[in-house]
Amino acid sequence: MVEGHVTISNLEKVYESGGERTKAIEDLSLEVPSGEFLSVVGPSGCGKSTLLYLIAGFLEETSGTISVDDQPISGPGTDRGVVFQDYALFPWRTVMGNVEYGLEQQDVGKSERRDTAQKFIDMMDLDGFEDKYPKELSGGMKQRVALARTLAYDPKILLMDEPFGALDQPLRESLQDHLLDIWRDLEKTVIFITHDVEEAVYLSERVMIMTRHPGTKKTTVEIDVDRTRSREEIIMSDEYTATKNDVWQSLREETDTTPRAQH
Repeated sequence: MVEGHVTISNLEKVYESGGERTKAIEDLSLEVPSGEFLSVVGPSGCGKSTLLYLIAGFLEETSGTISVDDQPISGPGTDRGVVFQDYALFPWRTVMGNVEYGLEQQDVGKSERRDTAQKFIDMMDLDGFEDKYPKELSGGMKQRVALARTLAYDPKILLMDEPFGALDQPLRESLQDHLLDIWRDLEKTVIFITHDVEEAVYLSERVMIMTRHPGTKKTTVEIDVDRTRSREEIIMSDEYTATKNDVWQSLREETDTTPRAQH
């Protein structure tokens, strides 16, 4: 059975510093069914990364609830894996050592740990680089190591914070397609933060658009494209173009600096 259903109810996050309170997220409710690929877009400062870190358990909500499979989260857990834009690899560990890290934390035996790590190294097309250190790898390879490390300990949910944002376009597209293959094969729930509308629409089954600060859910857009087709056929299709324009227009309304009308 596929697991990884995320339920967010009336979520609010307020940061307090020096006696000042800044509301980052306000009254956000969202359901992410098991196995769904959801992308989140919104203007800068709307709380996208804050939302991801709340789901990850790195931050504590001010009010409201977040649960996974009907169990409230109470901090980080191995049911949720996070992939960052800056890779967050251990520079003193090899590729194999980095991918094994989460398994070590779960006290997996050495032989099983090595076999599991090798499986995901191979899945990410990194075979032959097991003994290399991060400084010897390109940006794209580092991100593949980071993804392999996260997948190796088998989280139900992948939380991805603009993981391809620092990569050039050809490499970015290659890793997008690789991620889609992995998502289909492993049936993970994916919550993917991005500022790129085209990326969000290409990857996702659904896109959530957040309002500008304080962030909440403005709307969600269903993505209805035939994913059996090639990338070129998808991005040239009428349905992809129409959906991309819908998401872009909704996002543009939030990045417009004209004061909102008072009701």
